[in-house]
Amino acid sequence: MRNKKQFILRGLDCSSCAGKIEKEVTNLFNVNSSNINFATGVLTVIYKEKAINTIQEIKKIVRKHEPHVKVEEKGKAAIEGQNTAFNKLELIRLSMGTIMFAVAVIFKLNTFFELFFFVSSYILIGGEVVLKAFRNIAKVSFFDENFLMTIATLGAFAIREFPEAVAVMLFYQIGETFQRIAVNKSRKSIKSLLDIRPDYANLKIENGTKKVDPQDVSIGDIIIIKPGEKVPLDGVVIKGESMVDTSALTGESLHRSINNGDDILSGFVNKNGLLEIEVTKTFEQSTVSKILDLVENAGSKKADIESFITKFARYYTPLVVFSALLIAVIPPIVLQGASFSDWIYRALVFLVVSCPCALVISIPLGFFGGIGGASRAGILVKGGNYLDALNDVDTVVFDKTGTLTKGTFTVTGIESYGDYDKNDILRLAAISELHSSHPIGKSILEMFKGEINESIIEDYQDISGQGIVAKIEGKTVLTGNVKLLKSFDIDNMKINNDNINENTSVYVAIDGKLEGRILISDEVKRDSKSAIQKLRTLGVKRILMLTGDNRHIGNKIGRNLGLDEVYSELLPDEKVHKLENIEKNTRGKLVFVGDGINDAPVLARADVGVSMGSLGSDAAIEASDIVLMTDEPSKLPQAIKIARRTKIIVIQNIVFALGTKGVVLLLGAFGIASMWEAVFADVGVALLAVLNSMRAMRVDKIKV
Repeated sequence: MRNKKQFILRGLDCSSCAGKIEKEVTNLFNVNSSNINFATGVLTVIYKEKAINTIQEIKKIVRKHEPHVKVEEKGKAAIEGQNTAFNKLELIRLSMGTIMFAVAVIFKLNTFFELFFFVSSYILIGGEVVLKAFRNIAKVSFFDENFLMTIATLGAFAIREFPEAVAVMLFYQIGETFQRIAVNKSRKSIKSLLDIRPDYANLKIENGTKKVDPQDVSIGDIIIIKPGEKVPLDGVVIKGESMVDTSALTGESLHRSINNGDDILSGFVNKNGLLEIEVTKTFEQSTVSKILDLVENAGSKKADIESFITKFARYYTPLVVFSALLIAVIPPIVLQGASFSDWIYRALVFLVVSCPCALVISIPLGFFGGIGGASRAGILVKGGNYLDALNDVDTVVFDKTGTLTKGTFTVTGIESYGDYDKNDILRLAAISELHSSHPIGKSILEMFKGEINESIIEDYQDISGQGIVAKIEGKTVLTGNVKLLKSFDIDNMKINNDNINENTSVYVAIDGKLEGRILISDEVKRDSKSAIQKLRTLGVKRILMLTGDNRHIGNKIGRNLGLDEVYSELLPDEKVHKLENIEKNTRGKLVFVGDGINDAPVLARADVGVSMGSLGSDAAIEASDIVLMTDEPSKLPQAIKIARRTKIIVIQNIVFALGTKGVVLLLGAFGIASMWEAVFADVGVALLAVLNSMRAMRVDKIKV
C-alpha cells in the first residue's frame, strides 16, 4: 500500500504511553490514522495521500513519552523481542539504592542520617519515575503509573512513612522489570510462532550460486534450495524432487512430496533433496510475506472487549485518583477522632492500586497470542475482532465446490444427442473453456489433451454463473449449465436426468441446438462430514449450503453431510441475496465459508468470511477475514475452539485483575490493606495476567 508505513518501537513497554503516542501521531499533518500493536511493538501509519517521511516527527513524539524507545522504519526487520532487561547503569543505580535503603532500615541512625539515606535511596531507585511524572504534569497529561507512584510515595514521605515510601518504589521498579521481561518473552514466543521469514536466497549465477537478500530476487530468477533450508520465495520446481515441511504455513506435521513441475511456496522447509526453483513472485507478493503482514497487523483490528478496556482505563484511573482525594480529605473532617495522616495513607494505597496496566497490557497480548497460535495451526485470522466474533457463531453457511468438495473435477462421461460425435463435443467444449479459470473448465481441457489453435476462436463471452458463449470456426457454441440453455431459448427436452444425481452436467449447444453434454464428477472432502458434526457439538444451530450446481446434486450432498438446508442453482449475486435472507433469521454471528475466488461478494457480506486458502491463493487471502490454509473444513471448528479458549483467558485476566484490585481498594479504604498489598495488586497482578495471556499461544493443548 503506497500510503502506509510501519515503524518498530524497540523497547516499548508502557501501554498507556503507547495510546498517547498513537493519538499524537494520528494528529500529525497528512496522517489519516495510526495504530500501535502493543504485542509486536509495531506502529502502523496510514497517510491521507502518498506516504511521506515523518520518522523525525514520530521520533520526537516517542521521545517525549518514552525516551528510551528507539524508532526504526520497518523494512527487512520482523517482529523482534524488545531488549528490556536492565542495562549496567540501571543495575548499578538500583543496587546502590537498595543498599542505602537496607542500611536505613537495619541500622538505628539519628533522624538526619536516616532521612538522608531514605531520600538518597528513593532518588536512586525512583528518580526516573518522578522525573517522568513531572514532565507529564507539565504537559497536562499525567494520569499514568508514573504520576500515581510519585504522588503515592511522596505522600508517604509527607506523613513520615519513609520505609514504605522507598519500599513501594523499589518493589514497583522490580515488578515493572519482571513485567517487561514477561512482555518481552511473550513477544519472542509470538515471533517464534511466526519464524517463517527466510534470511537469504541462493541465487543461481553463471559460475555457481550467490547468497542474496530475498527482496533482491526478481521474477524469473533461478534459486537453489538445499536440504534443511527454508524456501524464500514462491516458485515452480524446474529440477529435483524432495519432501517439504509445510507446518509453518499449514500446521500439518506430515511432509509433502514435491516434484519437478510442482508449485512451491515460501515458508516451506526443504527436508532432503536439492531443488532448483524458478521464482514466480517477488518477496512482497510471496505467501510468507503476506502471511507475516496479515498476522503482524492483526492487532490493528481490535476486538470489542479490547476497545472497551482502553476506554475503561481512560476513565477508571482519574476516577480512582479523585476517589483517593475524597478519602484523604472528607473522613478526617466528618468523623470525630479521625486523623489526616491515617486517611491520607489509605488514600495512597488507593493510588498505588489504581493503575490499570494488568488489563491494558494483558488483553491485547491474549488476543494476539490467540491469533499467533491460530496461525501456527494453519488458520490466519486478520484481527482480534474476527477471532472474538467466532465465540458467537449461530449459523455457518458453506459453499460447495472447493469447500465441502475437493473441487478437483474429472470427466466421467460424454453424451452425444445428434449431428456431432463425442470427440467433437469434447473438442468444441475444450476450445470454449480455453481461457476459463473454473475447475470444471480445467477438467474438460485436461480430458481433451489435444492442441488448440486459439485463432479459431472468433468471439468469446464468459457469463457468470451460467457458462461460456464462443464463436468457433463460424459456429456459435454454448458450453454451460441449464440456465445458459434457457437464456438462449435452447430446447433442452433431450436431457436425460438418469445421471444427474451423481454428476455435474456441462451442456454443449451448437448453432441453437443442444448437441450433447459432458458429465463431471467431484468428490466430497474426507473431513467435511466430521467438520459439520464438530460444529454441531460446539453449539452451531444451523448449517447450510449455497451452490450454483444442480439442485439434485446439491440435495444429495446435503443429505450425505447432514446439512439443515441446501440452496442450489444460485448465481453469485443470488448467493448474496440468499445470505441476506438467512441472516434475518440469525441471532448470533453468521459465518460464510467459501473458496475465496468466486465467493468474494458473499465473503464480504457475512459477519465473518472464511476462505479456503489453497495454500497461498491470493484471492482467498484478500477476500476473507479468516483463511484456512489447508483447505480443510475441520479447521473451522478448531478456529472456534481457539477463539473460545482465547476469550476464556481474557475474561480470566479481567476478573482476576478487577477482582484483586477491588478487594485491595476496599481493604485500603477501611485501613486493613497496606502499601505492600497495594504493590501486589498493581505490578503483581499485571505480571500474572501477562503470564496467563501467553497460554493463548498453546494451540497444541486444544483437542479438535
